[in-house]
Amino acid sequence: MNGKAKVQDPFEGLFEDASARALSRVGVVDVGSNSIRLVIFDGAARSPAYFYNEKVMAGLGKDMATTGKLNPDGVERALEALRRFAVIADGLKVRPMTVVATAAVREAEDGPEFRKRVERETGLKLTVIDGEEEARLSAQGVLLGWPDAKGLVCDIGGNSMELAEVDGKGGIGKRVTSPLGPFRLQQVQGGEEGLRAHIKAIMQGLAKKMGTDHDRIYLVGGSWRAIARLDMERSKYPMTVLHEYRMTPEAVEDTVRWIGDHDLQTLRAKTGISNSRMELVPLASMVLRELVETFRPKELAVSSFGIREGLLYEHMSESLRARDPLLESARFTEKQMARSPGFGKKLYQFLQPLFEGVPPERDRLIRAACLLHDTAWRTHPDYRAEACFDNVTRANMAALSHPERVFLGVALLHRYRNSRAGSAMAPLFAMLSEDELQAAEVLGKAMRFGAMFSIRDPSEAGSLKLSPKKNTLTLTLTKTGRALFGEVALARFQSLCKSLGVEGVVKG
Repeated sequence: MNGKAKVQDPFEGLFEDASARALSRVGVVDVGSNSIRLVIFDGAARSPAYFYNEKVMAGLGKDMATTGKLNPDGVERALEALRRFAVIADGLKVRPMTVVATAAVREAEDGPEFRKRVERETGLKLTVIDGEEEARLSAQGVLLGWPDAKGLVCDIGGNSMELAEVDGKGGIGKRVTSPLGPFRLQQVQGGEEGLRAHIKAIMQGLAKKMGTDHDRIYLVGGSWRAIARLDMERSKYPMTVLHEYRMTPEAVEDTVRWIGDHDLQTLRAKTGISNSRMELVPLASMVLRELVETFRPKELAVSSFGIREGLLYEHMSESLRARDPLLESARFTEKQMARSPGFGKKLYQFLQPLFEGVPPERDRLIRAACLLHDTAWRTHPDYRAEACFDNVTRANMAALSHPERVFLGVALLHRYRNSRAGSAMAPLFAMLSEDELQAAEVLGKAMRFGAMFSIRDPSEAGSLKLSPKKNTLTLTLTKTGRALFGEVALARFQSLCKSLGVEGVVKG
């Protein structure tokens, strides 16, 4: 299918209520040149959870550059996967169900025949999008995770690579597609030298269209994520969450060289990357190296969000898009898992005197921590501290850098434990400075005190006042507070004062 084909409105009416936070289950199938994936979203609308996620490496676009047609084995694997996905969606009562196809089906001679067969055998209606639309949806997926994303979004698939500008204000600028997918590159003649020249020539053309003044490139696509995972392995990075992982141009160069010096199967065994994905890594590495050399970004950031998330973002209202994904996710988690949903906001308000004047980026972490402070209560008491840390550092949360994940993790760890000495999580603590660790500890101990100071609302029991000049933290008790302020509350208040380096004063 040639020409522009904008996706129909599969989510019409889904987000009409600008105040809606809930999201019914919504299914998206992405039929790519290499993989086919079903994702069923559920949960907070601005930061949806992955209720169901399954991928099949069908290889539809394999050898297509030579034959002009979809790979026959890939077609059968794709149809088998789509039949299964249709039954799963029906069983889970997923409506609507959106199926989008990209480069392979778009460009293959037998693409229209494949579409008809999919609908006939599975009941799924396949929407084929052109390259610029693919770039736009991928950029919107990045915006779902990074509302203030600014730079260049680069989405690599099996048969194509797309670029799109994002302006830092939620806008998407120029977009372009190219034949730089690994399947296409497998057919280039002239050996390694000819391949490098081919990639460089195309990349130079992309640079003329998109410009080279982008400080950050957001990497979307399985091949990029595989290279990022290998970069983590090479550098012994202590966390394996790929979303928001950052690489410098120098690190990319080192990792590409390192990949070339190692056996791919050995690397695959260490990282868990699939064999079909690992086969494409050497070619994708050549493209990434040329991308870095041509566009010269200061930083590359990995996005786990792409077309599927972009389809959701497409139909969000402006007010919904403006919400903070981290706080939306934290609110939803509190509602689902806390003993007293709504207490997190009251806890935040009670603790405000401790954090007056903090910058907005720290304030949002404090808000999120208060919302999440009680969401691990079902875990055995001996393991709550570790469970909190592990949950937040691995959680499906957007707009949260890796150091910010660790900051939240340390704060929630101290919500349940005074000391972090001897923690199995210690390697990750190194991602924070000593000042950041101390600030996270103060937040955790503040929540540890405030969470048990009152059952309904800590402000009903008392108020806090921090006086830096006097070097004191004063707790003024109400009548209710005097009854609640027993020896455990006193011990936790004193621990908070010690972490702040101030003298504790109790009045009332």
